[in-house]
Amino acid sequence: MTRFVDVPTMSRLVEHIGISRFIGELADAIRDDFIDWLAFDKSPRVANHSEIGVIELMPVSNAQRYAFKYVNGHPKNTQRGLYTVMAFGVLADVETGYPVLLSELTVATALRTCATSLMAARALARPDSRRMALIGNGAQSEFQALAFHYHLGIQEVVVFDVDPLATEKFIRNLAGHPSLKIIRAASIADAVRGADIVTTVTADKTYATIITPEMIEPGMHINGVGGDCPGKTELHADVLRAGKVFVEYEPQTRIEGDIQQMPADFPTVDLWRVLAGQIVGRDDREQITIFDSVGFALEDYSVLRYINEQAEAGNLGVGIELVPWGEDDDDNDPKDLFRYTRSSRSRKSVRRIA
Repeated sequence: MTRFVDVPTMSRLVEHIGISRFIGELADAIRDDFIDWLAFDKSPRVANHSEIGVIELMPVSNAQRYAFKYVNGHPKNTQRGLYTVMAFGVLADVETGYPVLLSELTVATALRTCATSLMAARALARPDSRRMALIGNGAQSEFQALAFHYHLGIQEVVVFDVDPLATEKFIRNLAGHPSLKIIRAASIADAVRGADIVTTVTADKTYATIITPEMIEPGMHINGVGGDCPGKTELHADVLRAGKVFVEYEPQTRIEGDIQQMPADFPTVDLWRVLAGQIVGRDDREQITIFDSVGFALEDYSVLRYINEQAEAGNLGVGIELVPWGEDDDDNDPKDLFRYTRSSRSRKSVRRIA
């Protein structure tokens, strides 16, 4: 049977583990898989674009497991009371091709995105960073703030969003974390001033310049999360020229990241090489480091692997017959698919996993 984890089950899983522990353990899982980079069969995501959004498939595999995520990005969905980004994913056994997990990935993607940001910042930001500017206070913002507060020592988050209701939502949701000081800024420039880390998580599908060169200060680490498809940027080109740029999977980032506005020979550094200890990340305290994050399928593999392990340990989720499993039927014949045209020949479609 395939384990099925829906949104309510994911909520129970996060609550059971605790959001801080979940983010920390997931960041470690992603780091471990990035260090094992060469063992994976990788490719850029397959994207179908429209004027108002994008729908994508993100596959990756190693010798044991195959994973993919279905994900969309529709910035105008919020005007209809819908979420901008929604996702689900599958983890399958490479030896047989059978799916072992079908999971919601909307909530989990937010967790894996902040965990990836944390993983990169641990390797690139100054270790004594205490103040972060958070530009964009939408669906991803709380996750980013908690990841950096509990696992990187950020004590102050200065927030700004063009929508004041988004900022109010952010402050309200984090009221239960009094050890994190939240400061509301009047502008992007005001928020960025004096920050050790600048995180941008805006959603508009447009060539934007959220961060401009005059905002940059020596030693900053820029965590560019919002630019993640063709025609969508957040950083001015001169900001990229001023720093050392790190990427997840360079062929994909060239298409979707902030470096899409740069020439093809613009230099970047593979983050996995830094994590594996092959090359240095930050050269000195004054250097500007930039993580041009777009989200890569290996991170979804990691979160699906982690969800499967934790759901199994916590006995969460239900078993569904997503594909014919028939192996424990007394009269099983793997060449007889026609029997599934009769409902009496198919087992109960959903059951609790023991």
